[in-house]
Order: sequence, then C-alpha cells, then structure tokens
Amino acid sequence: MEQTVTAWLIPALTLVVGIAVGFVLARLAPNAAPGRTQRQMDEMQARFEAYQNEVVTHFNTTASLVKKLTQSYQDVQEHLSDGANRLALDELTRQRLLATLNSTEAGEKRERLTPPKNYEMPKDYAPKSDGPGMLDESYGLKK
Repeated sequence: MEQTVTAWLIPALTLVVGIAVGFVLARLAPNAAPGRTQRQMDEMQARFEAYQNEVVTHFNTTASLVKKLTQSYQDVQEHLSDGANRLALDELTRQRLLATLNSTEAGEKRERLTPPKNYEMPKDYAPKSDGPGMLDESYGLKK
C-alpha cells in the first residue's frame, strides 16, 4: 500500500508545484495579458484626451483669428470710407465711392458674367463639309 501512496503522491505534488510555478511566471512575465491590456487602454485614453484638447485648442484659435479678420475688415472699410470723404475731389465722386463701399458692406451681389448658353468644346481639327474628317471613324475606309 505504501507503494501506491507514493505512486499517487509524487504526481500530485508535481502537479501542484507546476501550477504554482506557472502562476508565478505568468504574473512576472512582462507581456501578461491583463496588465498589458490595461496599459494599452490607459495609453489609448491618454491619446484620445490629448486629441480632444488639441481639437478644442484648434477651434478656439480659429474663432479668435476669424474675429480678428472681421475686425480688420471693418477697419479697412472705415479707412476707405474716411479716405473717400477726405480725398474725393468733387461731391459726385465722393457719392459714387461711398455708394460702392456701402453696397459691398450691405452684401449686395454684383452682376456676374454668365457663360454662353450654347457652349461647345473647341475641336482640335477642322471638320470637312464634303466628307468625313481625319478623326472620323470611317476616314480612309472604302465602302
């Protein structure tokens, strides 16, 4: 009976020692799945937060630049209006300049040029009136 206990005891102890060694190695390994996954998640979260901050900063900067642009445009319009008042030689010229400035401030649309209605692409050959031209599919073929 002593031999049977030893026959079962040695494999059981080997199994327990193997499980313990495997557990310790799994915890100490640098690429352990739970710790690595958590680090990756933390890194992704940090990158996402940095991206969000960058987007907010970008749009804040854009808003302030557009505000400066609008103010500069208003300053230019005011400068042109003052110049028209001071530098115009006669009243008619002054009124025309001010009317032009005021029409662009009010957002009136200027007349735009329109393309011709029957616009045809230019041809790279001269069509023949007495027969097919050189670029015609039937050119040079006898019937």
